[in-house]
Formats: sequence, C-alpha cells, structure tokens
Amino acid sequence: MSASSAAAALIDRLRRLLIQAMPQRLWIAYSGGCDSHVLLHACVQLRTECALILSAIHVDHGLHADSSTWAGHCGAVCHALGVDLHLQQAQIERRPGESLEALARSARNRLFANCLAPGDWLATAQHRDDQAETLLLALLRGSGVHGLAAMPARAALGAGTLVRPLLDVTGADLRAYANAHQLRWIEDPSNQNLDFDRNLLRHQIMPVLRQRWPSAATTIARSAAHCAEAAALIDTLADELLPRVAGSRPATLSAERLLLLAPERARAVLRRWLTRQGFRAPNQRRLARILTEVLGARADAQPLVAWEGCELRRYRDDLFALAPLPPRPEAELSWDGQQPLQLPMGLGRLSLEADGSMPLSAPPSYEDSASGQALPPARPMILRFGVSGLQCKQPNRPSRRLKQLFQQRGVPAWLRPYVPLLVDPQGHLLAVAGVAGCSVEDDSRRGQRQQCLRWEGHPWAHFGWFTEPLLIL
Repeated sequence: MSASSAAAALIDRLRRLLIQAMPQRLWIAYSGGCDSHVLLHACVQLRTECALILSAIHVDHGLHADSSTWAGHCGAVCHALGVDLHLQQAQIERRPGESLEALARSARNRLFANCLAPGDWLATAQHRDDQAETLLLALLRGSGVHGLAAMPARAALGAGTLVRPLLDVTGADLRAYANAHQLRWIEDPSNQNLDFDRNLLRHQIMPVLRQRWPSAATTIARSAAHCAEAAALIDTLADELLPRVAGSRPATLSAERLLLLAPERARAVLRRWLTRQGFRAPNQRRLARILTEVLGARADAQPLVAWEGCELRRYRDDLFALAPLPPRPEAELSWDGQQPLQLPMGLGRLSLEADGSMPLSAPPSYEDSASGQALPPARPMILRFGVSGLQCKQPNRPSRRLKQLFQQRGVPAWLRPYVPLLVDPQGHLLAVAGVAGCSVEDDSRRGQRQQCLRWEGHPWAHFGWFTEPLLIL
C-alpha cells in the first residue's frame, strides 16, 4: 500500500469509529513516539468533521535522563496542533522480582484513569504488530484464553473507555503515514534494549517469523481474536454464576458457595469477579492458593493472598478483594468537632452535626429556629486508632468491649486498626466511627441535644461498612 493510500485508509478507519459512538472527549495517550504521533495527527484531521473535543496525555515515567526533554517535545507538538496537553508524572517504586515494564504500565494506567470523566475515551496507538507480540508473550507465560486474547479493542478504564483503534493497522502503515506528513517523533533508546522481553521479540524473533511466514503478525492477531471470543463466552458463564455465589455483603463472594462449584468454574468466577472490580486477575498459582488456602481455611482464620494492586481476604464466609491496606495509623489527634477532621493515610474524614442535620460550625450563640435550643458547645475529644481494652457504655445496655462491638457489626480483625476511635480527655470511649456511639456520664452535658458523627470518604464504603451516621451525646 502506498503512503497516501495508507494515510487515507487510517483516516477513514478513525472516522468510522468516531461516527459510530461519539465520545464526550477524546484523549490521546501521547508518548511522543511515531505511533502515538500518527494517532494524534490523524485525530486532529478529523477534529472539525467529527466535532471532537480533543486532548492529549503524556506520562513522564522519570526512567530516562531525557524524559523532561521528551515532555517538552510533546508540548511543542501539541501546541502546534492546537491540542490541550496534560503532563503527568508517574511515581514508580521498583521492588525485587517485579517487572519494570509492568510497574510502568500500571502507573500509566492509573494516571490515565484519573483523567477520564464519564463518556470520555482514551485512545492508544497499539497496532497489529504489537498485538502479535502481546499474544506471544502471553503464550510464553502460560496464560489462559484471557491472556491469549491479548489487547481488546475496547475496555473500561476508570470512569471512561479505553479504545485501541489501530489494532488492524500495521506498524509499516503507521510509518508510511508519518513519512507522508513529515512528522517528527522521539526514538526512545530503551526500545532497543533486548533485556526487555517485548524488545527481544520485536527485534529478533518477529523478523525471523516474517521471513518464513510473511503474514505472521496478521495470523497471530487472528488467533488473539479467536481467544477473545472464547474469553467472552467464559465471562458470560461467570456473570451468570456470580449472583449464585454472592456473599453476605456487597461486592463479596461466599466461600461456601464457591466450594460447591467445579474448580474450573470457581476459577472463572473468581477471575471475573476481580476484573469487574478493576483488579488484575491473579495467575494460576495464586488462583490455586485461593481455592485451597482461602476457601478451605477454617472460619476463624485470616487468610490472605496478595498480588500487584490487590489483596484477597476472608472474614467468616465472605471473600473480599481490596486495594492493599495502608500502614496502620499511629496518629493521636485532638478534635473539638467544630470543623470536619481529615484523617491520615487516606482514611476519609469525620464530621459532627447537631441532631443529624445541623452542622456544628455556627457560633455558640446560634439557636435552631425549630427547637430554640442552643447548639452544644465544643468539647475536646481525642482520636485514636488500634487501641484495645476500651469499653462502650450505652443507655439501658450492659457495657460491651470493643472487640464485641466489632464482632457484632461484622468488622474483620484486619480492618479494625483503621477504625477511628473517639475518646474524651479521661480516656472514656465516646464513639467507634461507623460502628457504635457510646455514652459518658457527664452532668455538664445533661439535657443537651445529641450529635451525629459521620465517617465519609474511606475506602470500604462499597462493602457496606461504616456508612451509617451515629448519634452520640
């Protein structure tokens, strides 16, 4: 195909895609390399015709001495094309045994997802040759059909959608387009480093395969499409099974019900449940550990299987998939309840309201027009975490130990150290946020209205924990 024909075919492919389902905003993942530059340039040509709101994202991974120069190049190109560019800085912490490629990809995807609003698309420039390499890598790692499906043309990402519109286009066609339009791009020297598996395939294995089978990339990509169909059928079956094995809490699975399934079905359900929540599916070894060490654990055990970005835990009969727990907070904070209190470690915030509706931010002289009662004055409170030995006193009920409160509300032992505990200066328990309000004998506060304690913005609300406001005196 000539350069002009390749360029026209590429523009026409993008036009059909955009007309079929117009995105709210189209973001281009722009690395500055040839492929992403071609995608950005082609979408600019269609901006007016397709009424596109077009933006670009460049992620600086900070892994090369010239990365800031590359960011400057991307800024200059986007300025010349009249495209709004969002520069993002990735934070990558490499740990022994972890792939730098995988860590960079995960960091990049998190940044991409954070930029997308509902209805937005993020377009990436992977092409047919990339798809063939991805399938070969998955095959060498022993992946199942989901891995062998390689890269889907469309997938959910954050609040928006990831699209790969160039999967049927060859790398040679993209180079032809770039040369025809005299584009300038960055050549990342790490792309020549044969220590990376993908580079070894690209520069040494694929050329040999093409010599023997000129259409190797096309036929390998076709196999990926067949695997994608098989994976879709497995996902459909898993979706039908998921309601039957649901746990007692939202977003959980029942260990007992999973054990009733055949092992291959249980594995399919687990993979589907995890990916629908945005986690990467575990490998075969970890899936086997889940079936034996987690599902088969005794009821009072605290089994854990962890992998990149996910911790799978069990409490009683329920399986929980959650982001890795942060370090246990050790802070002790003073609070008078007048303003919301931001908690450490991303644990959300606490706020107090009078009678469950009236914010306690007004001056003490303010009176509620409905009741005529003055708002309770500020009182000193202390916020603590992970304290044992406390007891909660409640009217007309026997005192209960903190452990009993957690057990009655179904809060797992591994989550309890993150629950805010409010105590008075004498060390008496006032409230266990989201769990129980306690009463303290204090003659100075008799006749005062109750206050409503809310814990919001914490990471576990989707499990149904700590969502109810508490009345405390």
